[in-house]
Amino acid sequence: MCGIVGYIGKRQAAPVILDGLSKLEYRGYDSAGMAVFDGERICTKKAMGRLKVLENLTHGGETMKGVAGIGHTRWATHGAPSECNAHPHTNSDCSIAVVHNGIIENYLSLKKRLQEKGYHFVSETDTEVLAHLLDYYYKGNPLEAVTKVLHRVEGSYALGIMFSDFPGELYAARKDSPLIVGQNEDGCFIASDVPAILKYTRNVYYMDNQEVVRLQGDALQFYSVDEEELTKESVTIDWDADAAEKAGYEHFMLKEMYEQPGTVTDTISPRIRNNDIVIEELKMSDEELKAIRKIHIVACGSAYHTGVTAKYVIEGLVKIPVEVDVASEFRYRDPLLEEGSLVIVISQSGETADTLSALRLSKEKGARVLAIVNVVGSSIAREADSCMYTWAGPEIAVATTKAYSAQLVSLYMLAMKLARVRGAIDERRFGELLGDLQCLPDQIELLLGQKEKIQHFANRYLGARDIFFIGRGVDYAISLEGSLKLKEISYIHSEAYAAGELKHGTISLIEEGTLVVALSTQPALYQKTISNIVEVKARGAFVMAVTNEENRAMEKASDYVVYIPETDPCFTNSLAIIPLQLFAYYVAVGRGCDVDKPRNLAKSVTVE
Repeated sequence: MCGIVGYIGKRQAAPVILDGLSKLEYRGYDSAGMAVFDGERICTKKAMGRLKVLENLTHGGETMKGVAGIGHTRWATHGAPSECNAHPHTNSDCSIAVVHNGIIENYLSLKKRLQEKGYHFVSETDTEVLAHLLDYYYKGNPLEAVTKVLHRVEGSYALGIMFSDFPGELYAARKDSPLIVGQNEDGCFIASDVPAILKYTRNVYYMDNQEVVRLQGDALQFYSVDEEELTKESVTIDWDADAAEKAGYEHFMLKEMYEQPGTVTDTISPRIRNNDIVIEELKMSDEELKAIRKIHIVACGSAYHTGVTAKYVIEGLVKIPVEVDVASEFRYRDPLLEEGSLVIVISQSGETADTLSALRLSKEKGARVLAIVNVVGSSIAREADSCMYTWAGPEIAVATTKAYSAQLVSLYMLAMKLARVRGAIDERRFGELLGDLQCLPDQIELLLGQKEKIQHFANRYLGARDIFFIGRGVDYAISLEGSLKLKEISYIHSEAYAAGELKHGTISLIEEGTLVVALSTQPALYQKTISNIVEVKARGAFVMAVTNEENRAMEKASDYVVYIPETDPCFTNSLAIIPLQLFAYYVAVGRGCDVDKPRNLAKSVTVE
């Protein structure tokens, strides 16, 4: 969602804030603003549109002098995108400024009470309530005012707050929306995500729910919502700072696609020891793994699609039932988590609001929760019983590629581990799987080398109105992700269907020239998928097939074929997704779309 950056120290704050916000553009936004204390008062500047507008308005921050400030990129929730609704928001005399990520659920009742006390509102946002509520409670003690407000508000928040009476201090607080704090010899920082301050410091503190921090130029003090001082340990971020830059690529998405071989290697290599899969983060004995009776996988978006793949792989290898739920649905259906259930929650950011709530619900019901996340120290990582990190490094493009691939191989390894411990597969089969798993990085590299071929084909479909993806079994899971990639960055209507469902209504949508992308990587289902291809071609469809090198029969059945290297049927998703990512990317680029920052989307969905 939105981005927050704050700084107080020896440097000019505005350029630091603008630089940090530029590293958070991937989160999605429609307006931006800053508040800086200039020595006499808090000055604010806001602008609609991209951050570049705010940069131009302030000449790169040069016209906003001061060593303490807060900044924000807003993604509209309460109130349409406008300069008035942009953050920061202030009280009536501009002596208090607030930036906010999240949603204040009881803002209407709070707003009504404040209006009855004479407060005047100028925006449509829930955030302005916070500014006036802080004003109401402020009696000369900023910390007291902040904590009183936190006791009154309901919902989620990450807050950055300035008081003109205390120009040498910033305040920040969080509940269910991510916020980190950093420090170096020049000052202290707050930010929504690590890339914003990675240039300045690698030592960060992850704030927990209902915690408050006071930042001074050379000091940090953490407090509970009851004003009790807390002691927190910093975490050292070991990401390569260059990983958050484009490094000569036209887009972050393209760069991250090309990082997938390394990402997969980094995720699997440390966990392969002496021809075995070792996942120490599970914190479960072999006996506990044998006692698992059912697995529930809960996630959103692309992470949910990795869960759909994992269902086929785990049930096929381990022979235990797996349910896969969209996190927002799991929360509200009162799931039955019987004894022996393992809940696996998957999230790139580790802050996905619905997934985090599903985790908490699962723990309330007594289930053990394993998290698969990318961001070290994130909320999901901290609250789960155990956490398996994907080690994909920073992923900046909104449309995930490398994090998706890392999640897939993490789930493969988990399936293999469970199957071996439970005796569901023999040593020969385990050895074959391990060999194929280790070949995936080189095979992904080989497929990325076919980009010109995919680009040439993609150029034919820049004007497409509808594109359909079909597949059976694991191929259906690949279809879901391929379709999502295309629609989210190219804005072409796209749908994925289980191929066997064509006759149940979907085939009526096929007309002359419609592109159908058919996935066929499961040898046992080759002929079934070919039959579906024949059906759509008979209605005028043009078929692009993605299949294994051995399946030469596909050349006669379809119009265009992309072959993937041979691997175990369990792992084909990791290879078949590569040409689909490239296809989506080149269609979007050809249509002139903003590939890294697609409209209406945010990288990390931290509100419901």
